[in-house]
Amino acid sequence: MTDKIKIQAMAEALILARRDRRQIPPLRETYGLTDVADAQAVQDLVTERGLAEGRRMVGRKIGLTSPAVQAQMGVDEPDYGVLWAQDAYGDGDTLPTARFMQPRAEGEVAFVMARGIDDPNAGLTDLISAIDYALPALEIVDSAIADWNIGLVDTIADNASGGAFALGTRPQKLDDLSLRLAGMTLSQNGKITSTGLGAACMGHPLNATLWLARKMAQLGRPMAEGDVILSGALGPMVSVAAGDVITLEIFGFEPLTIRFDTKGSAT
Repeated sequence: MTDKIKIQAMAEALILARRDRRQIPPLRETYGLTDVADAQAVQDLVTERGLAEGRRMVGRKIGLTSPAVQAQMGVDEPDYGVLWAQDAYGDGDTLPTARFMQPRAEGEVAFVMARGIDDPNAGLTDLISAIDYALPALEIVDSAIADWNIGLVDTIADNASGGAFALGTRPQKLDDLSLRLAGMTLSQNGKITSTGLGAACMGHPLNATLWLARKMAQLGRPMAEGDVILSGALGPMVSVAAGDVITLEIFGFEPLTIRFDTKGSAT
């Protein structure tokens, strides 16, 4: 197969895996995927298909920012992907468990952009002035790659293992927050199962967001006004199952709680 045909084949495999909720072997093994640029090309084709089918993009995400999560996943740098409107939930919502294959939850800080950033050399002050407000966020990551056997190229191709996300309902301005030392606890059915700090996210959630802003500008897909940006996990992710109640608490924010229904289970 030519490179173009191979990239199209990988995109189609991921689309079918997501549609049918059937995990597939790692792309790096099945198709010999090794190059990050090729992985991004696969993600782009999957994104284009989503847009053509009427999906609405609402933001961007960076993942694998925490050393603890990188160690869990066996990678050594962040991944990145897009956020879709159909995957968005809010505090108190119940998520349909059957839509996921092997879901895991992680606590993050989300930023909403007051204006876009299209400069690949943007500085931290440029980012801070471009952010409107922050919210607590629960990301549900869900890999199409069997048994979470991912490499960096697998997860970039698979939209940074994006599954769904939930946002809190009380925005906070950056001036009112101290995010570097903000403590995070993630509780599962009343028991704390993950803890962390803002500093675990590349030293500060804004550092991770700046990395993503520069990367997206470099790729010609810059952050835009109104975009929701998930800035990366503050601590280890945890596996979730049907019936689970997940509560996120980050210092400076109101708690955020979601539930997974009992009508189906991830496979």
